[in-house]
Amino acid sequence: MEQRNFGIKLPVTFVIMVVTLLSTLFFAGVNQSYAAPAKKKTSEVTRTTFVERTETRIKQLKDVLKITEAQQETWNTLTNVMRENAKEMEALAKVRTESTQIVNAVENMKFYYQISQRHLDQQAKFIPPFEALYTSMSNEQKKSADIVFRTGKFGRNKTR
Repeated sequence: MEQRNFGIKLPVTFVIMVVTLLSTLFFAGVNQSYAAPAKKKTSEVTRTTFVERTETRIKQLKDVLKITEAQQETWNTLTNVMRENAKEMEALAKVRTESTQIVNAVENMKFYYQISQRHLDQQAKFIPPFEALYTSMSNEQKKSADIVFRTGKFGRNKTR
């Protein structure tokens, strides 16, 4: 009779140990907000929008490329395309962040494909006005443009 009792105790003990282990692993990842933080962070993380980043880039490019009065009309055409592209990406990002639906891996990959496709379309819209501006530039302006578009740096590390 004792052997039978031992046979029941072993699986029950095993189940209790597994449940305890899983509970420990589960609760280890839980945010322990009940513990008072040593120091509260006062600054919140703010997200820079596509439109804000584009406006910053436009100002940086205008300064680095030293756009002249004669190039202003071509420059305005280019910046309008940049602003339209930023608004499109902002709208796409907004739809994504406001979606309450949890997406699976396939839907996530489709979304990134959609973003990549949109970038390609925007690049196709960007090239003609940029090419028009580039052909109107002086050799010094072209050299600056080459550096900026090759390195992504606005006036820093021009030795590359």
